Order: sequence, then C-alpha cells, then structure tokens
Amino acid sequence: MSHPLLTAPIGSSLLRLAGPTTAVMVVQTFVAIGETYFFGKLGTEALAGFALVFPFMMLMTMMAAGGMGGGVAAAMARALGGQRTADARALVLHALVLGLGFSLLFSLGAWTIAPTFYRLLGGSGAALANAETYSHVLFSGSAAIWANFFFAALLRGGGDAATPGRYMLIFSILQVPLSGVLALGIGDWPGIGMAGPAVSSVATMACAALLQARALWRGKLGFTPSLTGIPLQGRLFWQILKVGLVASFSALTANLTAMLVTGLVGRFGVAALAGYGIGVRLEFMLVPLAFGIGSGLTTLVGVAAGANDWKRAVRVAWTGGLVAFGLIGMLGWIVALVPEGWARLFTTDPKVVEATIAYITHVAPFYCLFGLGMTLSFASQGAGRMKAPFFAGIARLIVATTGGWIAVEHLGLGLDGVFGAIAVGMILFGAMIAGPLLVKPWGPKGAKLAPAKGASDEPSIDDRHLEPQPR
Repeated sequence: MSHPLLTAPIGSSLLRLAGPTTAVMVVQTFVAIGETYFFGKLGTEALAGFALVFPFMMLMTMMAAGGMGGGVAAAMARALGGQRTADARALVLHALVLGLGFSLLFSLGAWTIAPTFYRLLGGSGAALANAETYSHVLFSGSAAIWANFFFAALLRGGGDAATPGRYMLIFSILQVPLSGVLALGIGDWPGIGMAGPAVSSVATMACAALLQARALWRGKLGFTPSLTGIPLQGRLFWQILKVGLVASFSALTANLTAMLVTGLVGRFGVAALAGYGIGVRLEFMLVPLAFGIGSGLTTLVGVAAGANDWKRAVRVAWTGGLVAFGLIGMLGWIVALVPEGWARLFTTDPKVVEATIAYITHVAPFYCLFGLGMTLSFASQGAGRMKAPFFAGIARLIVATTGGWIAVEHLGLGLDGVFGAIAVGMILFGAMIAGPLLVKPWGPKGAKLAPAKGASDEPSIDDRHLEPQPR
C-alpha cells in the first residue's frame, strides 16, 4: 500500500506540514527578542557577550534544524515513501548517533577554540567573561538541542509536523518566562545571571525532545523504533549526510554572507549600518515563512522521490516554490512601495531612514526570488539533489561580497552599489536553483542498490534509483 502523502492533495498536505513549523519559527523569533531584553537588563556587557556567541549559536541551530535536520527528514521521507520500513526503523538510531556526534563537536569547540573566536570578534573583559559563561552552559547541553531538532525531523519526515510543532510551541513559550526568572531572579533570589537563558534553552529543548521521543516510540510513524539489534550501516549514514552536509554548508555560506556584507556596510558609518540592520530585519521576518513551507516540501518531495514518483515530486516542489514566491514577494513589494513608513517604525534619524530606504528599494523587490530559492532548496533536500543549492549559495556569497567590494572600490557606486550587489546575489540565488529544475526536472538515475545488511524482506531501495511500486 502506497504512502498516504502520495495521493493526498498537494495544497492541503503542504498546509498541514508547513503550518506548525511556521508557527514555531515565528514564536522563536519572539523568544529571541525576549531573551535580548533580559540580557539588556543584565547590562551592556551581557548584551555584548551574547552578541559574541550569537553567530555560533545560530550556526548550530541552523545545522540541527534545517541542515542536518533536513537530511534526517529527507532520508526518513524517502524510506517511508519507498515502503522501506526496515530502513526507516534503522534511520532513527543512525540519526541519533549523528546528533550525538555533532553535539559533542560543538561542546568540545565551546570549551577549546570558541573563546579564541570571541576574542577575535573583539571580546574582552566582562563581555568576554559573559560570552564564555553563556557559551559553556549552552553548548554543554547541546545534546538536548540536537535531539530535539532530530526527533522533530524524524516525525516531519514521516508526515507528522503537528506533534513536534505542538511540543516545540509550548516549550518555546515557556522558555521566555523561565529565562527571565533564571537570569534576573524572583523575590529575594537574585537569579544566575548570564547562565539563566542558556539553562532555560537547554531545559525546554530537553523536555520537548523527551515528549517527541515518547511519540516516536508509541508508533507515530507507523512502527516502533529500536536502539538495539540494529547494525550501524554506512549507507544509511550517507543517506542523511549527503543532504545534511550540503545543506549545512549552505547555512554556513548564508551566515558568512551576512557577516561580510555587514562589514562592507559598516565602512559607510553607524547610520548606514543601522539602516541596513532595519532593512534586513524584514528579510529575517520572512525567513520563518520560507522555512515553514520548505520543511513541508522536504517531506512531500521525499515521499514522492522514495516511491519513484518524480512527476509528483517536481509538481510538489513548484507548488510550494510558487506559493513562497507569491507570498514573500507580495510582502517585499508592499514594503518596497512604502519604504519610509517601514523605516520610521524603528527610527526618526534622517540618515538612518535614508540608508533604510536605499536598502529596501534595491533589495525588497527581489525577496520573491529569495523565497523561491530557499523553498526549492528544501525541496531539493527531499529529492536528494543538492548540487544546485550548493552552487547557488556560493554564487550568492561571491556576488554579494566581492561584487559589493568592486562596486565601492572600483565603480564608485557607494552604499547603493553594496545594496545592488546584495540584490543581484539574491536574484542569482533564486535563478540558479529554479532554473535547472525548470530546464531538466528531477528523474530517476543510476541502478538499483543491493538490499541492506540485516534488512528484512521488505523492499530496501535507494532513493535515487527506484522502480515503480504497485499501488
């Protein structure tokens, strides 16, 4: 019997899968705002310390949730779509082993090389001490964070986005008051300061992970996982890593692009930097929508690819991609038509307003292509076809940074040149992911692999080369 997501209407299935994840992402945005407020109450040094850790925390989160997490969800979706229940059961163990390995790497890095990076970023004195305190606590508990996102990915890969969405939503909401109490104290208790929000994050993630694990072991995916009696297999690790590593590299290039562009903008002064920050805030607000739609595409495309239904996989990808193109593009154009109104929500400084308007008028009209590229890159995870997103991320990095530098140093275009380069990079990002799929849609390739060692008589078929399954 074929997987239900192979015959369900695409639109309603995408809404059911994308809705919970999008809601969690939106709430997480407010969690970040709340925690920033608590750090502000602790003082300037606390804010500076958190700013030093933030890029590394975001890198781990993006890898666990969207990078390696995307690889986990895609592998599970393809296994279930291809009716490979033995592989699906084994993937739970393989995902947890990988999650533990990556969490240990981040924990080790926090205690060894991270303080050096914090110093290179300008950390010193009390700010550096606060950064190390927060970093040591957060990354020492990173196993809970990886487990939370990987359990969520396993459930999403099986078509259940509601369960992880519900638990993560509840504990994300609880994280804010818990962070405040632990950081600032309550009554006569002074709190634990900088370590408070880190403890809150680890504790709430651990609770959400345990509840998701319980759901998995109660058969939410149609089978009961096992951590014993299953041999570790290189091919199953590779099913996750071949997607997850490329997606994680894409997250790294996105972070690097943001940091380098910030450096370019900073050359034009504080007002330009503040204006850029206000303008790019809109982009950050649209990311949850793209991530939510994209995570649904990973599952739907993965199930179709696993069943060798490549026509449906392509149709699903374009449906989600065009929805993101329309929604994110509409929001971008609305703000692009009234850029001053957006700027004055955050500042009244004329120079900052001017810089904000320059950014929005150059970049916001092309958010549609950013949304298209981002959602299709998630669809590519489900299909196991990561070449286009990989090169698109590199191209965006080169164009936005090197192109911005050339525009300033050699063409004399000033801040407008930097923002123009950002826009061209965004256009290229969307075009390089959507173009190949339009010209040459996904299809089967290669030959069938041998069944997995220790697998049952159930079909064990590699995601790239499947024979049609009877329906």
